[in-house]
Amino acid sequence: MVAAALSAETTRAALFLAATVGNVLGALVNYALGRFAIRFEDRRWFPVSPLARQKAETLFARYGQPVLLFSWLPIVGDPLTLAAGLLRTPLTVFLAYVTIGKAGRYAALLWLMPS
Repeated sequence: MVAAALSAETTRAALFLAATVGNVLGALVNYALGRFAIRFEDRRWFPVSPLARQKAETLFARYGQPVLLFSWLPIVGDPLTLAAGLLRTPLTVFLAYVTIGKAGRYAALLWLMPS
């Protein structure tokens, strides 16, 4: 994203929108895995390890749904979105928090970059 923003081949608004939508859709896949495919957790292709899942569930239980604002963070973001699906967080609440968190990340990146 940074390289694309610096190349000026596309607008920052388009980059922001594409990055945010793409990341939210990726989080939605983890949510669906938690909600519907947790029975495959022992498979190699499953995106979250049992230890990461347990840590995410602990964070989720301690801080509640607003912890999804941090779904953009490396290492803990994917397990948080998986835990949201496992814990049956309402989809609208999930999408609101995750979108705010991920959009905030890209807004900050673009704002901090030179014009």
